[in-house]
Amino acid sequence: MYRYLQLVAVVGLVTGALASNLPADEATPSPIRIESTDWPWWRGPDRNGIAVADQNPPVKWSRTENVLWKAPVPGRGHGSVTVVGDQTFLATADEQADQQIVLCYDRNTGKQIWQTVVHDGGIERKGNKKASQASSTIACDGERLFISFLNRGAVYTTALSRGGEKIWQTKITDYVVHQGYGSSPAIYDRLVIVSADNKGQSGGAVAALNRATGQVVWRHSRPATPNYPSPIILKAAGRDQVLLTGCDLVSSFAPLTGEKLWEIEGATTECVTSTVTDGNIILTSGGYPKNHVSAVRADGSGEIVWENNVRVYVPSMLIHDGTIYGVTDDGVARCWEAATGAELWKGRLGGVFSSSPVMVGKHIFVTNETGETFVFNADPAQFKLVANNQLGNQVMATPTFCGSRIYMRVVQQQGDQRQEMLYCIGSQ
Repeated sequence: MYRYLQLVAVVGLVTGALASNLPADEATPSPIRIESTDWPWWRGPDRNGIAVADQNPPVKWSRTENVLWKAPVPGRGHGSVTVVGDQTFLATADEQADQQIVLCYDRNTGKQIWQTVVHDGGIERKGNKKASQASSTIACDGERLFISFLNRGAVYTTALSRGGEKIWQTKITDYVVHQGYGSSPAIYDRLVIVSADNKGQSGGAVAALNRATGQVVWRHSRPATPNYPSPIILKAAGRDQVLLTGCDLVSSFAPLTGEKLWEIEGATTECVTSTVTDGNIILTSGGYPKNHVSAVRADGSGEIVWENNVRVYVPSMLIHDGTIYGVTDDGVARCWEAATGAELWKGRLGGVFSSSPVMVGKHIFVTNETGETFVFNADPAQFKLVANNQLGNQVMATPTFCGSRIYMRVVQQQGDQRQEMLYCIGSQ
């Protein structure tokens, strides 16, 4: 059964705004269609790290247990797996060949169907040693794929067909590398929304492109500071908002028109996490120049409801039924009351985390950088570890959960030989 995502705001406003920016004869993108068993973009169908609850992925696995298939992935990347229909998609960078690539695998067998070179040459090699040149997660509207890469000193967003043919490519902004680039595209109605905050002289940008043509529909310049979150579209305070944290700001835009709904000083200069909401507050967190988690009123009033100094810098958080679940970079699971920020519990997991937690029903899954996945209960009353599973030697990408299966991007290291693998985990 298709889930139709027609996320339209005030119709009169929308029609006028688009008519003023787009030629009358321009192709209108088709409706967004995804199934409940798909994972079409970063952080899942609802963009909040919460998977469809009525599925039953295994809580235990290994290299030999509950592995339905595995497939080699050329090159290196940190983007998550996107799953739509019978296809799975990944972005990767082959630094030896100097190429940035989109890969497509059969969802049921793991057989590679196609690969498309998006950029031939021009890979940037500066930045944090943990960064990759393919850290964005592909977004799919059911008909097209959208991916952003940093290449030749600029960020470009490219659209491909489901068969791997290039449709369009649009330059978003020049980009000066600090740590790297990893912002993922967000799809909304006729648009794909992208961001590229950076410390270049002209600053970065957040922009909305027509899904069919790549034409820029609206665009805002951003402060000239390094920053790493993806634009996230959430319904908060009764309206859909494009939310960005970092650059010493918390910013909100109307998805279709680009109108700046509100903006306040807050967060920190450099953020990584994608915000979440309970409809009343949104969460900001960062790690430079200060560690913090804070709750900001989502209505534009500027109210900081509460704040602490916990370092949740890279892994994004979860919010569900008035409870916040987070994992600190240094491996501590924490639980807070959303309304007050009161800590309900904390529990040591172990290791360093870049991957974000995902909630599936009553369980939360999170994987550390050495490939150990911890499963614990989504329970505000107490911390209870259910299982832990080792797979591979390194995991930086957040696993994908759909159709009672888990899709994991894993590094297997044998001596000097590094090989990325795509695993499909499910009950056998």
